[in-house]
Amino acid sequence: MPRLKVSPTRSNLLTVRQRLELARQGHRLLERKRDVLMVEIMRLIEDAERIRALVQERYARAYAAIEEARVAEGSERLRRFALAHPPVAALQITPRSVMGVVVPTVEYDLPAERPAFGPGNSSVLLDAARTAWRDAFALTGELAEKVTTVWRLSLELRRTQRRVNALENMFIPSYQETVAYIQGTLDEKDREDLFRSKRAQERLRAQHDEATL
Repeated sequence: MPRLKVSPTRSNLLTVRQRLELARQGHRLLERKRDVLMVEIMRLIEDAERIRALVQERYARAYAAIEEARVAEGSERLRRFALAHPPVAALQITPRSVMGVVVPTVEYDLPAERPAFGPGNSSVLLDAARTAWRDAFALTGELAEKVTTVWRLSLELRRTQRRVNALENMFIPSYQETVAYIQGTLDEKDREDLFRSKRAQERLRAQHDEATL
């Protein structure tokens, strides 16, 4: 890993050491964030799979109920009833934060259920179909919330893993090599200064001895 292009001075050594420590701290924090994201994603995937199975079951019942109503009432009559009684529901999406990631909270508010068709001019199968579709819609919002949250957290997990890899494979090794280079250069300079100091002391001692003879 190439080291940083800095002069081998003590001030630069202190600066690079500080950066190395910050990189290590950031690496530890990102690893913890990655682990928490993985646990949360796995939990949400389990919830989403459970809700998806329920949604599929309820939609299957709803389609079966509407088919029974179509057979009993006829396609044209069923269409007129559907246009005369449009569904009324309040859908609210509220953002929230999970590990710094904005995810939606989906609230699907359905009005109180009551018979929508008169008993004298329609089959009870119409109310049964309406109830079946109401039950299916009630879980669709929750499933959309879980799936969207898993998708966004997965993107954040991917970004976090890239940062962890960059710190592990690029920044931290580069700082380590730079610290070792500066420290080695300074140690070599200290040895050379010590050697020159000893040589100077030896010459002074020799000159002093010659002067005293």
